[in-house]
Amino acid sequence: MPYKFDYHDGDVVAWTATDDGATATRIDGYTPTIYVGADEHDHLATAKQHIAELPAVTRTTVEQWRTGFRHDAEAVVRVDIQHIDAVPDVASTIAGWGTPGTYRLYNVDLTREFRVCLEAGHDPVPARPLRTVSIDAPPAHRAREDLETITIDGVTVEGETAILETIAERLETIDPDVLSLSSSRLIPQLYEMADQCGMAAFDLGRLSGYEQLAGRSTYESYGQVGHSPARYNVPGRVIVDRSNTFMWSETNLEGCLYLIEQSGLPLQELAWASIGRILTAIQISHARDRSVLVPWQSWRHERFKSMRQLNDADRGGFTFAPDVGRCEDVHELDFSSLYPNIIVTRNVSPETVRCECHPDRADVPGLDYSICPEPGYLPDVLEPLIEDRDAIKRERRETDDPKRRAALNGQSSAIKWVLVSCFGYQGFSNAKFGRIECHEAINAFAREILLEAKTILESNGWQVVHGIVDSLWVTPQPDASQTPIDTLCERVTDASGIRLEHETAYDWVAFVPQRHSNTGALTKYFGRSTDGEYKYRGIECRQRSTPAFVKDTQRALIKTLAEHESPERVCELLSARLDELRSGAVPTDELCVTIRVSKSAEAYTRNTRVAAATARATQLGCRKYPGEQVSFVVVDDEVSTIDRVRLAFEQPDTYDPAFYATQLYRAAESVLSPLGWSEEQIRSYLSDRTDTSLIRYQ
Repeated sequence: MPYKFDYHDGDVVAWTATDDGATATRIDGYTPTIYVGADEHDHLATAKQHIAELPAVTRTTVEQWRTGFRHDAEAVVRVDIQHIDAVPDVASTIAGWGTPGTYRLYNVDLTREFRVCLEAGHDPVPARPLRTVSIDAPPAHRAREDLETITIDGVTVEGETAILETIAERLETIDPDVLSLSSSRLIPQLYEMADQCGMAAFDLGRLSGYEQLAGRSTYESYGQVGHSPARYNVPGRVIVDRSNTFMWSETNLEGCLYLIEQSGLPLQELAWASIGRILTAIQISHARDRSVLVPWQSWRHERFKSMRQLNDADRGGFTFAPDVGRCEDVHELDFSSLYPNIIVTRNVSPETVRCECHPDRADVPGLDYSICPEPGYLPDVLEPLIEDRDAIKRERRETDDPKRRAALNGQSSAIKWVLVSCFGYQGFSNAKFGRIECHEAINAFAREILLEAKTILESNGWQVVHGIVDSLWVTPQPDASQTPIDTLCERVTDASGIRLEHETAYDWVAFVPQRHSNTGALTKYFGRSTDGEYKYRGIECRQRSTPAFVKDTQRALIKTLAEHESPERVCELLSARLDELRSGAVPTDELCVTIRVSKSAEAYTRNTRVAAATARATQLGCRKYPGEQVSFVVVDDEVSTIDRVRLAFEQPDTYDPAFYATQLYRAAESVLSPLGWSEEQIRSYLSDRTDTSLIRYQ
């Protein structure tokens, strides 16, 4: 079974892992294919005639395919195209003919290797365990930086010739199938270095040369700017760019292999794919099995809604804001994969919600949408994933083998991320098979399920102190007898058809208010479980931009509060950390602030710290593009120029104590605000202190 596909001289080369390495097989005559549909037979005949005249088109024919899951097969024009690179131009040309919507195009924007697997019927799961070599380089500090050191499978090498020779020797010895790189920029840099050193025979692939598949780009997703670096390919080996991979970093190789089996995405494409792209690939594989074509652009329009339906549908999941404060004896209850299970148990699918065949049904609570009783395709996609994850979790609890447990953890995590995204993706405008009414129906079912669970719990001696989306936090009602939690979980499971699990028992949980408000924040709390572990959500120590020193201090403050139950003892420890900070004793690498850049250096109009860091990076020759991260230390927060900060790689030896003191005070406020202490009160308490306690020297 080929695990890697390369395009070479108009043909596709399929690489299959063998016991002694890998073999290459040329797929002669392969041509990528798209499909064109039209409402009118005359339009279809005209399209076929004109498409055949396009220079990049090698063949056209009329075939019968389904253009939707509820559609019967209909005539469409199959268009075979000379080369993969010509597909976008041919598709755009056809789409521009006639009035908008005259022609509908299918199977257009499939990725290169995934397309081969679908059209040529290849399974990209490797036939044996893959061999990997890791190559790491320090972060680039200049636009064009010489590679002075490289780490290869944990061994650091210095000097250009030594680097190239060591890499070549390692590739010869291991003959890897996967190159795991700290950044894809290493590929052109290493080839350029080999050229300068006169090593013409140097190659990273199993054949000579490399190619750039895509340039770097900036994108926006859910209000956040992201950056995608350039992508490269070498013959015969999978490139994993660890600076641009989600699944590889969040799971492991076993998790990725599981998703390859489910989606049909080869490893190189799966490594850089987003969760949404992987979910789409799984859906496309199911669609292909049912002879359903993939629309180029989703045109499933939103059905008419009354004003009441618009108002009722435009709501999110269940939320129950907590009261600010510390709550004792708390139990966290979570529904297992709530939204995916709603899709499966309620048959929610784009073609079943508000179906035309059952317009009078009122199945969705509060919205009165109908749900067709005929099985939907989306439950068929998700149910095997849910069942596999349950089986994996059972095996994980039973196994004592560390390697097997690691493999199961990777597989479980991979499934979790796909299941997490399946709900939101239904409301994504570019989702191939999404539909906003599915998103609304899932939310409506979820709200009803959580409210029913809340009623059962409260009628059996428990008080709900917090709830959000798929989780409830409960504590015993005063002066009431409680039905055991496990018994109630079974009762709620039976009522909802979705398993409610007792996730964690806490000695206490502290609910933090929103900043500048007395209202409890939905996602800010911390607590200690009965096994002594601490859990933090939403506060500074969980935020990526928070410096390590501030994170460590906040965790220490929480532990002090737990041990002494005294805000004053917390303030004493804070005072000691402030003294350490003001004395200049904190290493600057523990004070780095790391933030994602949202715009180019020239586009910033306010003199913020990020603007200063971005401008400084540009001046130093390591320009940061929107979506990339920049790490810096604040050295003088009073100035508005680039001297306000120093970039982390500059290894500054000074910092601005006042800026970081403010960060410490805010972190301390998050710890003590559940007890009614504000930042002003903390500052006031410390300013009035004149004595010294031993805790200041711990």
